[in-house]
Amino acid sequence: MDPTSTPVTLYNDNSTSNPTIFPRSGYNILAFVMFLNAVFSIFNNTLVILVTLKYPQLRNPMNIFILNMSFSDLMMTLCGTTVVVSTNYHGYFYLGENFCTFQGFAVNYFGIVSLWSLTVLAYERYNVVCQPIGALKLSTIRGYRGLAFIWLFCLIWAIAPLFGWSSYAPEGVQTSCSIGWEVRSWNNYSYSITLFITSFIIPVGIIGMSYGSIILSLYKLNRKIEEQGGKTNREEEIRVAVMVLLMVVAFLVCWLPYTIFAMIVVINPTLYISPLLATLPTYFAKTSPIYNPIIYIFLNKEFRNCAVMFLTCGHISLSTPEEETASVEIQIISKQNQVAPAE
Repeated sequence: MDPTSTPVTLYNDNSTSNPTIFPRSGYNILAFVMFLNAVFSIFNNTLVILVTLKYPQLRNPMNIFILNMSFSDLMMTLCGTTVVVSTNYHGYFYLGENFCTFQGFAVNYFGIVSLWSLTVLAYERYNVVCQPIGALKLSTIRGYRGLAFIWLFCLIWAIAPLFGWSSYAPEGVQTSCSIGWEVRSWNNYSYSITLFITSFIIPVGIIGMSYGSIILSLYKLNRKIEEQGGKTNREEEIRVAVMVLLMVVAFLVCWLPYTIFAMIVVINPTLYISPLLATLPTYFAKTSPIYNPIIYIFLNKEFRNCAVMFLTCGHISLSTPEEETASVEIQIISKQNQVAPAE
């Protein structure tokens, strides 16, 4: 096989076709893994959306971005993961070229939207914690403007392949469609490099700066309190540090493999990458809708309590009466000052 050739596209209308790129058992394993992925992704993100819409205390400007992330993750699952369950079951992408283009566009678009939702969320949390005066600016209007920026900015990069800058095509073992990063051409290289900068380097830089500043600010605050003879909450500092670490690790697990493979193709166009190895980056990216709600939502004590109440129809509550009273007071103050809590 010529390593510089364009990957084979298996658009086959014969459902009895016998796949040759990957063993039949391998396709079955991928179908089962993606089925589990789809079930947990749909459940987690649907729960986040329903709980946020049901409980008013969760509907603040900061959570607009979390709700947006859950919606984009849900759409990425419905348009991407559920499709590859079926295509892996058949052993090839049997849905045709047009649907392949649609799936590639949808997964790319909603994936970038989810990524930038996390980025803007990190930046706004930085404003709330490290720039108290700036927190007053985090109004609902500003939140909606942030959403408009995210969707329009990401749309530019998602539709570019539809107009000839790169393309959408089957990849790896030919059961899923994405950006044609395996195609060896300068047209594709330029798109991959630009997308690498706008959808990896910049988001990673913003997320790292934002959460790093939050941890540093919390550390300095605790040191100042200790110097004045006060008692600090080291457990809270550790909790924030662990959450930040999980966020960064999850982000890298999701997007780093895809980025590495795309850049390898750019740096060394003659390198041969096996179909199975080429499949891994896309499947890593498809896991993000599972752990995003867990890290960004379920580790939030207020949301966790609301989720338990929602699932048990209000019969079980994790918060104490004192916490519920304090929560109501915080909501009143927050509405009066238009300041959203940091989490």
